[in-house]
Amino acid sequence: MRSFIKKIFLIPIWIYQYSISPLFPSSCRFSPTCSQYTKEAIEKHGIRKGISLGIKRITKCHPWGSSGYDPVP
Repeated sequence: MRSFIKKIFLIPIWIYQYSISPLFPSSCRFSPTCSQYTKEAIEKHGIRKGISLGIKRITKCHPWGSSGYDPVP
């Protein structure tokens, strides 16, 4: 049951990665990208902590923020 719920939360990320993201030039400041980071965080830590980590990461992604390699803890 939990894996089914995880998949439901991962579907919007997959849709973004394969249909919306390719339409725009790459502009992510981090590696892995924010969507990939959130996807990995959900898979590794579960829905609550994964989404929380993803939101933290997205809030760091701005012109005055940091950049570079930032793996999922």
